[in-house]
Amino acid sequence: MSVALVTGGAVRIGRAITEALAEASYRVVIHYNSSAGPAQELRDAIVQRGGEARIIGADLSRAEEVKRLADEAVAAFGGIDVLVNSASVFPSEKLEDTDEALWEQTMGVNLRAPFFLIRHLAPTLRERRGAVINMADLAGLQPWAAYAAHSISKAGVVQLTKVAARSLAPEVRVNAIAPGAVLPPESMSEEEIERLARSAPLQRNGSPRDVVRAVLYLLQADFVTGETLVVDGGKLLRG
Repeated sequence: MSVALVTGGAVRIGRAITEALAEASYRVVIHYNSSAGPAQELRDAIVQRGGEARIIGADLSRAEEVKRLADEAVAAFGGIDVLVNSASVFPSEKLEDTDEALWEQTMGVNLRAPFFLIRHLAPTLRERRGAVINMADLAGLQPWAAYAAHSISKAGVVQLTKVAARSLAPEVRVNAIAPGAVLPPESMSEEEIERLARSAPLQRNGSPRDVVRAVLYLLQADFVTGETLVVDGGKLLRG
């Protein structure tokens, strides 16, 4: 039975991905940072349905915690077939408001952690001819000035995907997904959500299930690597 590690796998889009992989008969390793309660709840629900799940807490902004997560994830079920780098921070600071601490935190979680998780897990992924899926963002394809550090970090994720795809081929495929409006922030008003929907050519917002479908596709598409699949209702077309 295949094993998947999902970072940030207890909440929001990460949770939807974890649930879908468990339903697809993957053993799942659920990473969390501050969401211990939701992680335990999700693990218990998966086990009650007959699946297998482990949870591991780690602060991905700390290099030693990233290494520990990789080691414990491999030990949980004896190896990793699929790595989904979903954990992310989303600070809303412009360039002139971004200090060094915010920069380091954002780059640490959004870019450095995925890079080193791929590096640490490369041996087991190669052995199992596995796959990596990185969660990018439209912010990595567009210059989001209001989210300066986040936008730059996600652009790095897009390039990381290409570099890792070449580095780990032919044994391991590496792809990314750049979601659009699939899960608006809880602070967003109904009016703002409707305005967001109207800004896309398809005139609607998506849902985490749209990202899940993209994940399942990329796991099955064994002739696709180094790509960033945009799931945004066409919003990128408008710039």
